[in-house]
Amino acid sequence: MGSFKLTLVTAGLQSPVYATYAPDSSDRLFIVEQIGRIRVVKDGQLLAAPFLDIQTLVVSGGERGLLSVAFHPDFASTGLFVVNYTRASSKADDVGDTVIARYRVTQPGADVANPTTGQTLLVIDQPQANHNGGLAAFGPDGMLYIGMGDGGAGGDLGAGHAPEGNGQSLTTLLGKMLRIQVGRTGPYTIPGSNPNLGAGTRPEIWAYGLRNPWRFSFDRATDDLYIGDVGQNAWEEIDVQPGAQSGLNFGWPVWEGSHRYRGGSLANDTKPAAEYSHAGGNCSVTGGYVYRGAKIPSLQGFYFYGDYCSGKLWSLVRLGGQWHASAILDTNLLISSFGEDEAGELFIVDLRGALYRFDPR
Repeated sequence: MGSFKLTLVTAGLQSPVYATYAPDSSDRLFIVEQIGRIRVVKDGQLLAAPFLDIQTLVVSGGERGLLSVAFHPDFASTGLFVVNYTRASSKADDVGDTVIARYRVTQPGADVANPTTGQTLLVIDQPQANHNGGLAAFGPDGMLYIGMGDGGAGGDLGAGHAPEGNGQSLTTLLGKMLRIQVGRTGPYTIPGSNPNLGAGTRPEIWAYGLRNPWRFSFDRATDDLYIGDVGQNAWEEIDVQPGAQSGLNFGWPVWEGSHRYRGGSLANDTKPAAEYSHAGGNCSVTGGYVYRGAKIPSLQGFYFYGDYCSGKLWSLVRLGGQWHASAILDTNLLISSFGEDEAGELFIVDLRGALYRFDPR
């Protein structure tokens, strides 16, 4: 793998937590600010007016806030997009619940969306303030995937959790990867190809046994799903779900990475493709992307991820049937997310207010 550098694209952001593109050939980047705004970088410049401002709907701070935006595959014609946030409310029991809501722009190519078009699709009760997951993303199949944490507290043992932990319970949406279908109007529907995990289970579940899948992505070339799942006390992990498979169990809370955490045995659970320990100041994995851009050919096929606390970057690649992870760069960034533009070029989001691009050295 060849060398690269990180180039500053823009600063002046307020607690940015995600960056993505709209599939409309506009070459714009959309950056999610945790406080409840989405900003636009257009022609290399950060626009003053936010694309969307829903600060009054959002409770932010810690692991809460406006956490992601996902543009519908037909956004260029429909103007539809989805946001994932933790809600503010006058009712104490409702504060911090996860909301998946649909919005639209009223003019194709507009740099400002209409906040009055919001429609709530799904609300998921959050028993604690942390482990909210936070990413909603449309997959290569056009379905909306939603990463949900286990509901918070430590060890998946918080109030309201099932005895075996939310990660292993198939009657809750917590600790899961969800998959739903979102149309132009009306409620979401369940794709017929979702796994049948047994009577009484939630049909939205695509995969389970996750602790806090803060960031995940699809490989453009293979459709494989890469999940950065934040660990408990000692181990951070990258899970991989091949594109054709569903219903995988990634083991939490029985396993933290490939290390037993608590509880009994599991049948047919899937171990991580890569893991790293908390040694050296590491604390929280931030999942990234498989590079499929054109600017740095030597990075083709490598998956990149990092640690929020230490700022370290790793690469991961499968060779000869085996996964190989390598530490490649130390940074001083608070890596809240990675990002990808329409051409497949990669970015890093620094929570302190900046966006960086992977460039050839």
